Amino acid sequence: MKYNNWNWKPGMPDKKRSDIAILKRLLQQARPYWTHISGIFLLDLLATPLALLSPLALKLVVDNVLGNEPLPGFLKAVLPTSIQASPSSMLAFAVCLLVAVSALTQLQALGSSYVRTYTGEKLALGFRSLLLWHGQRLSLAFHDRKGVTHSLYRVQYDSLALQHVTIDGLIPMFAALVTVTSMIVIMANISLQIALVALLVVPVLLILIKRYRNPLREGWRKQKKLDNATVSIINEVFSSLRVVKAFTQEQREQQRYTHNASKSLSAKLGITLLQGSFSLATGITTAIGTGAVLYIGVNMIQAGKISVGDLLVVMTYLGMLYSPLTTIGKKLAGMQSAFASAERAFDFLDEQIDVPERDRPLPLARAQGAFRLENVSFEYEPGYPVLQDISLEIPAGSRVGIAGKTGSGKTTLMSLLMRFYDPTAGQILLDGADLRDYRLSDLRSQFGIVLQEPVLFSNSIADNIAYGGPDAGEEAIIAAARAANAHDFIEALPNGYDTLVGERGMRLSGGERQRIALARAFLRDAPVLLLDEPTSSVDIRTEALIMEAMERLMQGRTSFMIAHRLSTLDMCDVLLEISDGRIVDASGASPESSLYRQDAQIHTGP
Repeated sequence: MKYNNWNWKPGMPDKKRSDIAILKRLLQQARPYWTHISGIFLLDLLATPLALLSPLALKLVVDNVLGNEPLPGFLKAVLPTSIQASPSSMLAFAVCLLVAVSALTQLQALGSSYVRTYTGEKLALGFRSLLLWHGQRLSLAFHDRKGVTHSLYRVQYDSLALQHVTIDGLIPMFAALVTVTSMIVIMANISLQIALVALLVVPVLLILIKRYRNPLREGWRKQKKLDNATVSIINEVFSSLRVVKAFTQEQREQQRYTHNASKSLSAKLGITLLQGSFSLATGITTAIGTGAVLYIGVNMIQAGKISVGDLLVVMTYLGMLYSPLTTIGKKLAGMQSAFASAERAFDFLDEQIDVPERDRPLPLARAQGAFRLENVSFEYEPGYPVLQDISLEIPAGSRVGIAGKTGSGKTTLMSLLMRFYDPTAGQILLDGADLRDYRLSDLRSQFGIVLQEPVLFSNSIADNIAYGGPDAGEEAIIAAARAANAHDFIEALPNGYDTLVGERGMRLSGGERQRIALARAFLRDAPVLLLDEPTSSVDIRTEALIMEAMERLMQGRTSFMIAHRLSTLDMCDVLLEISDGRIVDASGASPESSLYRQDAQIHTGP
């Protein structure tokens, strides 16, 4: 990403990000929809001539039906003489003109609303998809550090900035600018003096916009941070509801939510006061301008320079002049909320991917499964090593058991194998090539994983098993379930494989969830297995079923299994003990194992 084009760098002070810099990035993002945006703009432009025609019927009634003023030149040229000579015909024409202009105005509003809604939703969807895609590519370290709500808020809420600025901000502003220009030209043709007086409010409005811009932007930044924190509390409560209920902490969580929500409310009220005072100031300014024009217009009527109908038209157009001017001012002030959201969304989009892919990565169809770790170290935060100087060689097809106390680095080692993180120092090789040289999607497709807490999605059992192979048919899904010793309990369910598991699989027991996760791994048929405490939370009978299934799953595959109970690791060829981020012991699981001795096949560092 090149930031110099927009004078934008991740993490730069907010005050250096001008509206123009943000606007350029938003317009760049909206480029695929310029045709739709142009259509909205053209439809909105139709409102200007319709607005200009609106007071014409009233002028005809006052000046030409009730009075004896001459017709406007363009009407005199197109209207038949019979209509011009008859007051009743002129009245009928004025009424028809009023109805026609009103009908066309409503049709224009309908068309504009439809295209506006379609384009706005497409813009939001496209930007959300981009943010979601980027968020999925960011490392686990980023999400561990920032939390789920940080990304969720930017994808779901801050992404709307693109829609708000382009559809709800720029288009109305440009349409209002065209209307303002038209009104000024028409008013100048009626009376240049009145037009100049009316324009005296413009410099005052510009000063007001400049005065309120920064306080509004800062207020919205603060409010969005507080709103983010409030959503985070909701997410935490509902994702941990069993714990909240078990410890009877509902009232405490309610108070925590109310406290944060109240702070967000206070910030929003402060913004409302700012916006209200801005509206008050612009309203008083335009009222003074209107009063000045009315005063001068009456004097000009008394002097015989303009007619009463002309003054009515001028006053009508003056409202149409000041209304767009006020709209422009309010949009510029109101868009500070969207600009604050856009800053947050683009900062998220500019987060560097710390597990990058090579420009020309190596393809990997199916790995043999031979690993070599060379002086591998890793730390989540500088100065706090989790793994230190690990050297290890694992032949293809080996079964490696990993033991150690909680926090010793076992799961981190597994994460490094899948490139969820990259080593701080050293390298990990798969089949002789550095993991960083492979195409990331190809590399991760080589792994089947079964975690301590199996992750299921709120879908059917069949869909959850097929997550390991989205193109799998019914027979393959059933075969995988049989291999995982899951078929019998699935068939006993009322809806069988179509049974919905609920959010995170909470309608099933822990052992049932674990066997579905095993079936998913069977279906994936990957050459490397990562098994992280797969039997730690199940009863003895279920553990036996899972162990039997894992024995089948591990055949012919390079397997890494983490367990606290050493008996779980009996099926492994070699046991590694990790302590304080180092391998302190490597021994065979049984004297008969070909890897029992620490010979050339298994090498460990200090």
